[in-house]
Amino acid sequence: LGNAMNIPAPIRIEAFDNSNIMGTNPVSAMVVFIDGRPAKNEYRKYKIKTVQGPDDYASMREVIYRRYSRVLKEGLPFPDLILIDGGKGQVDVAKDVLANQLGVDIPVAGLAKNDKHKTSELLFGPNLEVVSLERNSQEFFLLQRIQDEVHRFAITFHRQL
Repeated sequence: LGNAMNIPAPIRIEAFDNSNIMGTNPVSAMVVFIDGRPAKNEYRKYKIKTVQGPDDYASMREVIYRRYSRVLKEGLPFPDLILIDGGKGQVDVAKDVLANQLGVDIPVAGLAKNDKHKTSELLFGPNLEVVSLERNSQEFFLLQRIQDEVHRFAITFHRQL
């Protein structure tokens, strides 16, 4: 994955997904994969506190800020890669918070879905280009697994509210 993205091999990956039903009770979830395996004890759930209604960008801004200000404050390990379930808008918001509010430099990529709600492409780089990955590669399967897991975790949390 690192080779395809032109970054060091990401050992620790943190992925985020927002969820709301008809704009109510927005939540976000974060999953952590270390060496390609889920680290479930490090998963986190976030109730969105500062956003009224379905504003995916503002929700992402809040969650990225909350997560990484805490990482900084408590000296927790930084991820080698952050994956955002979403496209350019969500990724740009996350990059903005990290760089301009927190002053940290972590690679951020977007996971876009096709119309069947399946992982279709990885978006990365200054202009968020599509990273070329074979659909049957280990890297693509890992991204699919991470995206499915963060989505499952977010939906499960949302249903508990």
